[in-house]
Amino acid sequence: MDIQSKVALVTGGAHRVGRSITLELARAGASVVILYNASADAAAETAQEASTLGVEAMAVQCDVADLNAVQRTAQEVRNRFGRLDVLVNAADWFGQHPFPTKNYDAWRRILDITVHGSFYVSNEFAPLLLEQPEATIVNIVDLSVWRPWPNFTAHAVAKSGLLALTRQMALELAPTVRVNAVAPGPVMPLPTYSEERLQRSANRTLLKRWGAPEDVAQAVAFLVRSSFMTGEVVRVDGGELIASRAHSAR
Repeated sequence: MDIQSKVALVTGGAHRVGRSITLELARAGASVVILYNASADAAAETAQEASTLGVEAMAVQCDVADLNAVQRTAQEVRNRFGRLDVLVNAADWFGQHPFPTKNYDAWRRILDITVHGSFYVSNEFAPLLLEQPEATIVNIVDLSVWRPWPNFTAHAVAKSGLLALTRQMALELAPTVRVNAVAPGPVMPLPTYSEERLQRSANRTLLKRWGAPEDVAQAVAFLVRSSFMTGEVVRVDGGELIASRAHSAR
C-alpha cells in the first residue's frame, strides 16, 4: 500500500512510541488521527508537528476502553475524512501487576485498554477499512508474548491476547484488510531508569544497545506497505528474544 494520501489512525498516538508512529505515517504522506485519553497537550503538539508535514492532523480525546466513546469517534472520523486506510492500536497502560494479587482494578484496566480497547476500535472502524480497496491494521505487542516478565501478569496476558486478536482479525478481514503486529524490545526507557538498568537492558540484546521509537515506527510503515503480509508479527528488539542462545553457547 502506498501511504501517500491515505488516512491513518493511531491510538495512543500522542506520545512515546505512538507519537513516533504518528509522525512516521505523516512523513509518508498520510493524514493522521491521534486518539488520546489524558495527554491533551502532547496530542495537540503531535498534531501540530504532523500538520507542518503538509497533511491533515486531528487529535481526538477517546478512552478506547469506553465503547460509546469509540463509536462516537468512528462517526467523527467518518464525517471528517470519509475513509480510513490504516489503523494502529498502540494504546496501553504499562502497569505492574503481580500474581497473586488483591488489585483487581489494575487487572481490569490493563486488559480493558489493550484487549477490549483494541477490539472496540478495530471493530467500530472495520466498516470504514472494508470500504477501501485495501487497508491494514497494525497492533503493538511486545516480548512478553513469548517470555513472561515478573510482576507484569496483566500486561503479559493483555499483549498475548492482542497477538491472538491480530491473527483472528487477519483471518476474518481478509482479503481486504491485512492485520499484523510489531513487537518492540528496548526502544524507549522510562525516565526513572538508572544508568545501570539502561546498560543491563542493552546487554540483553545481541546488538548491545537500545533501539529508538523510530525503529518501531519504521517497522509499522514497512507492514503498511507490505501488501503480501498478514497475520504476522515483526520483532524490533535488537535480537533480545534469542540473545540467551548466544550467551549459552559461550
